[in-house]
Amino acid sequence: MSKQKQFEELEVWKCSKELAVLLYQLTEDGGFKKDFGLKDQLRRAGVSIVSNIAEGFERNGNKEFIQFLSIAKGSAGEIRAQLYIAKDLNYLSEEAFISLESKVSSISKMLSGFINYLKQSDLKGVKFN
Repeated sequence: MSKQKQFEELEVWKCSKELAVLLYQLTEDGGFKKDFGLKDQLRRAGVSIVSNIAEGFERNGNKEFIQFLSIAKGSAGEIRAQLYIAKDLNYLSEEAFISLESKVSSISKMLSGFINYLKQSDLKGVKFN
């Protein structure tokens, strides 16, 4: 497990929460307003990242945490794919696309690094103490 005592202390969780809020705000207007499918998928994927980090942390074991971080990473990929569609449909400006894609890619890299750290860590989680 990580050295933090609560998932709210994790930098990747904080960044993911910011992204989820940003996705909600972004999908309130423009083409998203009537595109309920894409709007819902983007929101769900954003919430999925935050939720899976939290749930995995609360499981108190590295193996389960890694599994949930992997699911969160998959949701980050889902968001990136959906952003391309939103851009192609002109729901996003090029500037907004670049900014969001950069944020999601950064979160994905953070998740990869965290997964690798946990795989190599001697810490196994509080349920194994």
